[in-house]
Amino acid sequence: MSDALVVIPTYNEKENIEAILRTVFSLHEAPDGHSFEVLIVDDGSPDGTANIVKTLQKEYGDQLHILERKGKQGLGTAYLDGFRWGLKRDYQYFFEMDADFSHNPKDLIRLYHTAKGGYDVVIGSRYIKGVNVVNWPMSRVLLSYFASRYVRIILRIPVEDTTAGFMCYKRAVLERIKFNSIKFVGYAFQIEMKYVAFKLGFSIKEIPVIFTDRTAGNSKMSNNIIREAVFGVLQLKMRNILKRYK
Repeated sequence: MSDALVVIPTYNEKENIEAILRTVFSLHEAPDGHSFEVLIVDDGSPDGTANIVKTLQKEYGDQLHILERKGKQGLGTAYLDGFRWGLKRDYQYFFEMDADFSHNPKDLIRLYHTAKGGYDVVIGSRYIKGVNVVNWPMSRVLLSYFASRYVRIILRIPVEDTTAGFMCYKRAVLERIKFNSIKFVGYAFQIEMKYVAFKLGFSIKEIPVIFTDRTAGNSKMSNNIIREAVFGVLQLKMRNILKRYK
């Protein structure tokens, strides 16, 4: 059994899911000589994503797991349910990763070794060394970049890419965070988790990655998601003042 679990939320990812899983399982230098294990958290994809995963389970056995939920319940709750599932088992490192190849699976190895080297939270950062984003329109790049700057300033958190969704958490971090206190379910979830980990005193390290926008399937980004991420920061600031996280 691997000590590293990659949690991948899915909704209508039939174009990507088999390829992303085969890529993850083919990685060399995987944790302690073992392959990463993967948990797919599928929100009732009507395109049959879950059926593809179940077929692949026959090939990959105990390396591949699936948690099926009814209907779209939000990115944040998908990750939290995945973390809860993993915490009931013996995994020590928990990863967040998209199914659409916007995150390069090969970077899982770098995230893992950075965490193994002593950091509690490791972020695959688009902005720690310039702007490393491919196939996004300039308007979206600027929105994402300045949103992260805004969050950094308001929350006083030492993270350049506050909205990043390519992450590694050590088990101890997730055991300390009160999942029921996490408010946001969209992309603001990413901000909130980093902020809570920072306020709890855990060490955070960003490593540079290249983010490539999906080439198959449909983007889940929307104006409501962006609005939640931006205006939710003020709510996080107030919750910190009231000390609800500790």
